[in-house]
Amino acid sequence: MVSAAVCHVLIPFGLCVVLASSALFDNVLVDLSYDHYAEKRVEWLPAFLAMPFNCLVNVGYIIMGTFWLLKRMQPRDSKECYFKDVFALMAILYGPVQWIRLSSLSRTPAVLDQWFTLPIFAWVPIWGHFIEHGWCPRYVLFAESISILSYALALFHDLGFDAALVCHVSIAVFKGVRIQRSHGNATSLRYLVFAVLSCSGFVVLKLLDLSLAHHWLFQNLTGHFWSKICDILQFHFSFCFLTCLNNKGQKMT
Repeated sequence: MVSAAVCHVLIPFGLCVVLASSALFDNVLVDLSYDHYAEKRVEWLPAFLAMPFNCLVNVGYIIMGTFWLLKRMQPRDSKECYFKDVFALMAILYGPVQWIRLSSLSRTPAVLDQWFTLPIFAWVPIWGHFIEHGWCPRYVLFAESISILSYALALFHDLGFDAALVCHVSIAVFKGVRIQRSHGNATSLRYLVFAVLSCSGFVVLKLLDLSLAHHWLFQNLTGHFWSKICDILQFHFSFCFLTCLNNKGQKMT
């Protein structure tokens, strides 16, 4: 199922890249300067390490995604592996997109950085639907398409992306709590709590990046850096939570 997952990730990824490179999103509000970040640019370093900590942290997405992509499922079910592999490939691709955004400060990767966040969050309730109701490819296609199209809100209002992201995060948390109540146990509950806490850290630390920089503790390893650590942990604990649930009869493994 790895080949199917690669295909199903790369096709929409490529489509989004083409659209983001066009003039369609020229009026979308994105940050295109280093002033938006608390970490100071190191002038003598090359562009791909302009903000070394915020740049290098993106390797974490690749490492974490590769770990889960290579991780064997027990029992090994092709459909469950498909959901895991798609999520892992999303993480692997997301890291370089963020890194290119920081090194180039150009519009296309900035748009893609925002855009890819939405289908990544959407994959949690989609995987949760599979755990509850079994394999339904039409639902997967419909839900992921709606998620990708929801970025169009950014075309109509400066806060359009933020509104779409709030909806995606809320739905993901709601779905996680729902399948925990119906199919989970103490182990999956622990993973769910860690995932939600990591999500909260991701949001709060990113929003407070510049404010936290007034404190010495966040002047080198800034709020934005730690928000990315929380985001990687959020990915990881979401994997732990969802793979903890068996898709056959929805019993715990």
